[in-house]
Amino acid sequence: MLDSENSLEDWLEADISILDPDLILIGRQVDIPSIGRLDLLAMNSDGAISVVELKRHKTPRDIVAQVLDYASWVRRLDTPTVYEIAERYWQRKGKSFSTAFSERFGTAPPEPLNTSHNMVIVASALDPASQRIVEYLSQVHNVGINTAFFTIVADGDRRYLSADWLMDQEEVVERTVSRTRAPWSGLWYVNAGESENRSWEDMRRLGFIAAGHGRIYSQPLFRLSVDDTIYVYQSGRGYVGVGVVSGEPVMARDAVIGGTPLLDQKLLQPGLGHHRDDPDLAEYVVPVAWTRAVPIGEAKTFQGIFANPNIVCRLRDRPTIEFLEKAFASI
Repeated sequence: MLDSENSLEDWLEADISILDPDLILIGRQVDIPSIGRLDLLAMNSDGAISVVELKRHKTPRDIVAQVLDYASWVRRLDTPTVYEIAERYWQRKGKSFSTAFSERFGTAPPEPLNTSHNMVIVASALDPASQRIVEYLSQVHNVGINTAFFTIVADGDRRYLSADWLMDQEEVVERTVSRTRAPWSGLWYVNAGESENRSWEDMRRLGFIAAGHGRIYSQPLFRLSVDDTIYVYQSGRGYVGVGVVSGEPVMARDAVIGGTPLLDQKLLQPGLGHHRDDPDLAEYVVPVAWTRAVPIGEAKTFQGIFANPNIVCRLRDRPTIEFLEKAFASI
């Protein structure tokens, strides 16, 4: 279990991606007149705001009321005010908010900011009544509220932060943003970056995608189902493939492609087998039947194309979809 909720707040400030890889922190202990002091304020790559509140010593129903009160304040924040809050936070760290956002997401902050918002209650446990209230608000009234349960797990000298959500967080966010954004296309975006552990040419040639070096990177692959259509993106280059998922995610050591174990095949990047017996750090593999796939040098892109640091997310940007359908159809 956590040593204290203060230590968790420190941990989340150091790496908010533990909560969601598509977040950057823009405030801590934010004073809200006549309401209180908000633990953490974060923003995703689309400019949506996340209110993150630790349960601390509040009674169960008090924490739900508190986070709703904070959200009522956040709802009224315009783009200049959000910038002011974010600048104050990042200037204390020696850089501008715009610089921090660009370093995190590879692009400038969008305009406008705060087109939608959601709430996250962080707790080690929540009583059944409060869970029912959170589920009711989210599932019946499409309120963007969820609970993340955190514990620290020790494995010898190593300590891991383990998180479980009360409800699927992307589905919670999806229900709220659908009121202000285009409906989901049914297509998936996959960020299958090259590294010392994986090669796009291996993925393209053999028919798979991969992610690993931590559950935060590999777990999103489990959002994909057989027969899902995916568009694959290479950071800074563009989209390199479209295909259909043909199997469930498995650890790289267990992956079989074309009747042969993947790690027994001739790979350009043999590092794919790193931590092969460690379920937390190992690379995970999803087989894909490519419809079209090109080398990185032929990546498809245009100014303003949709890109996201998440490993897997819903693709809903209509200009990007229309461009990709034409670009890959012409190959």
